[in-house]
Amino acid sequence: MGEEEANTVEASEPKELQQPFIEEKAAAALNDVAEKKSVIPVPQKVAAAPSTEKSPNNRDSVLARVETEKKLALIKAWEENEKAKVDNRAHKKISAIGSWENTKKADVEAQLKRIEEKLEKKKAEYAEKMKNKVAEIHKEAEEKRAVIEAKRGEDFLKIEEAAVKFRAAGYTPKKFLGCFSS
Repeated sequence: MGEEEANTVEASEPKELQQPFIEEKAAAALNDVAEKKSVIPVPQKVAAAPSTEKSPNNRDSVLARVETEKKLALIKAWEENEKAKVDNRAHKKISAIGSWENTKKADVEAQLKRIEEKLEKKKAEYAEKMKNKVAEIHKEAEEKRAVIEAKRGEDFLKIEEAAVKFRAAGYTPKKFLGCFSS
């Protein structure tokens, strides 16, 4: 009857007032369950002595122990399965990162080779241009030497012709040894 009165009291109260009361009940129930669970000892595997009597209490305790061992075995299997999943997932991601790293390295190395080839090509082109410039400079120098040699030859001829005239006339040149001339 006490429960019926509590239900009728709860029904007559507005829902806003019922809510904290219900939450208190749920919290108390959770605390009771937590206390009960903390009191339950972890079953240890002990060699069970064969029992000759078949009492309901003994049978219930054996069934309870089997049930807890079954639960523990399932939990252990679940734990190992989850660990294996995590391990496989991590291994898969590490493999993906390794392959990504290898492809990126290969791309960078290929790019480096392309740049090196371009630089080698430009270096060869510049070397060819410089060789051409050196050859052109050498050619110009040879032409200038040839012009100077030709001018020297012409100047020698002029001097020889002038010397022949001076000898023929018996005349001494005016520009010869300017400090000795009077």
